[in-house]
Amino acid sequence: MKNNNSYIFGLTLVATLGGLLFGYDTAVISGTVESLRKFFIEPYGLPLDQANSLEGFVVSSALIGCILGASFAGWVSQRYGRKPTLVVAAILFLLSAIGSAWPEFGLGLPGSGDHTYMYLFVAYRILGGIGVGLASMVSPMYIAEVAPADRRGNLVSWNQFAIIFGMLVVYFVNYTIALQGDAAWLHATGWRWMFASETIPAVLFLVFLMFVPETPRYLVMRGKTEKAFSILSRLMDKEEASKELVDIKESFKEKAPSMRPYFQFMGTWLVLFLISYGGLELAGSTSALEIALIGSFFVSLILPIRSFGVLIILVGVLLSAFQQFVGINVVLYYAPEIFKTMGAATDAALLQQIVVGAVNLSFTVLAIFTVDKFGRRPLMIIGALVMAVSMTILGTTFYTHSVGIGSLVCMLVYTAGFAMSWGPVCWVLLAEIFPNSIRSTVMSIAVAAQWIANFLVSWTFPMLDKNQYLTETFNHGMAYWIYGLMGILAAAFIWKFVPETKGKTLEQMEQYWKR
Repeated sequence: MKNNNSYIFGLTLVATLGGLLFGYDTAVISGTVESLRKFFIEPYGLPLDQANSLEGFVVSSALIGCILGASFAGWVSQRYGRKPTLVVAAILFLLSAIGSAWPEFGLGLPGSGDHTYMYLFVAYRILGGIGVGLASMVSPMYIAEVAPADRRGNLVSWNQFAIIFGMLVVYFVNYTIALQGDAAWLHATGWRWMFASETIPAVLFLVFLMFVPETPRYLVMRGKTEKAFSILSRLMDKEEASKELVDIKESFKEKAPSMRPYFQFMGTWLVLFLISYGGLELAGSTSALEIALIGSFFVSLILPIRSFGVLIILVGVLLSAFQQFVGINVVLYYAPEIFKTMGAATDAALLQQIVVGAVNLSFTVLAIFTVDKFGRRPLMIIGALVMAVSMTILGTTFYTHSVGIGSLVCMLVYTAGFAMSWGPVCWVLLAEIFPNSIRSTVMSIAVAAQWIANFLVSWTFPMLDKNQYLTETFNHGMAYWIYGLMGILAAAFIWKFVPETKGKTLEQMEQYWKR
């Protein structure tokens, strides 16, 4: 079969810009954490615990948008198309970059606002999070639907590479901006430039999307077979394009699985969330949003459990949740603050974070080339145990006041363990493990669980790391010990509940669940 490799590569490159912006937007916050506390939190003069909780909310606020975007990405892309959904994501990335850097946009000149604009800043971060949620599902979907079958797995895997690459790029950008002034300048102005830098990849993504087509699969679903054939003819020779078109038509003869259980789940979750949040706010809880978000989500799982069974929902939700509970986003979001706790200056901390990003990128490539050789379960179990040991030792170096080069090595080994296993391989398992008839529904629930777990870990880290009692007792070590314990539980979960999918067809996995 003769493929138009340059055209396929071009389309893949454009789609992976969505992954790059996913990584860029979620990691840009890492260089601004201390500045956001100085600029937005400290002027309110709150007690320490409340200030820590508010800081966690501001830093992790984009994840609220990620949950919403990921939850409804499937429906939006099904109703309006893959390309329009990516266009919406690009616009949201652009608006978020401008608004996060300039929260007083439309109300004053850049830099004229003060801490009272904090909630406008949060609103713009949530917009960016919605863009991340949309891109996190639709970018790999777009690649899969334009890639030839013999290259699909490899091309889709590079979306994960693009996510990590976006994180590494923004680490360099944040470090470069931090060098332009002292700490006072960074806390007053520099953090704005870090967020504003996202406008460049966002504009590129939006412009390049104007030159890519809709996917052939979506066009056939909408009855536009001639246009679909035209695009297929550009991807491969006409004879193969004709065969591919027939296969796509055949796939749509079967009735698509109903999304009704999923929308029942989402509707129940949102209603319970609003009710519980209101009640907790009346009770004066400082963590009302967090408690309501997590609690209502797990109560709402009763609906899909009744439809699909306990085990399959358990596997989907815990697979996603453990990917976050091992603490990876603490490293990605708070690494400069962790390095400062070790005694590094701001610029040195940002430079060390670049090293973390480089290790993450390198071992992600290793996972891409070994997952089909060694299998999914071995990589996931080994990776979880490596992370558990690294986090336990890291917490111990803090507890024993022996922070130094050994602590940095622990963070790098931990990052390598995640990048070679739970980073990319978790997504491979989510795509392979579920039965055909309910894959999209259960995966939507699993991805929503992943963003909720991300939100929980990112919000609670400042409270664990800066709580006066925990700091005096454990000297910042407690949080890392908790993540180490999660690594052990994650390894046990994979060993006990998750089957190996290497070399098995999707139909064989369906028979596994029936047994």
